[in-house]
Amino acid sequence: MANAPNEKWVADVTYIPCRQGRLYLASVMDLYTREIVGWCLRDRMTQDLVVEALQIAYQAKKPKPGLLHHSDRGSQYASKTYRKQLERYEMTASMSRKGNCYDNAVIEAFHSVLKKELVYVTRFQTHAQAYDELYTYLEFFYNRKRMHSALDYLSPAQFAARWRQHSA
Repeated sequence: MANAPNEKWVADVTYIPCRQGRLYLASVMDLYTREIVGWCLRDRMTQDLVVEALQIAYQAKKPKPGLLHHSDRGSQYASKTYRKQLERYEMTASMSRKGNCYDNAVIEAFHSVLKKELVYVTRFQTHAQAYDELYTYLEFFYNRKRMHSALDYLSPAQFAARWRQHSA
């Protein structure tokens, strides 16, 4: 586990059904605050998808060198491009053991919650609709309002604010 924000990030990809064609969501989560610090939605599951999610997270949070970045062993995360981006950001790469989904359980659980609370109850007609609704869910509901039992029933934003207040 992490002891502060921007110490450890976890990343994964999940698919989002849409009548206009399947989409893929790459998410990067701060393990301490459970905040989704970066995400990208595209119609192809490529290394560009995960690189963009990482770039967005890095630009938003600007973590110090040494952040531990954990993902599964997917080809996108194992690609030279992704590994070089981690090196540029001075992040330490960590990957799940082969065939062990439990090593990335926190981000897997997040994707499960996302699907139960939004994806399975919404029929996305277009890619634009899917993007808009995912944006609203992630940026305004999940990160700012959704309570987490692991965070003393605070939202990721509230938990991070409490941490900043106590560490100042």
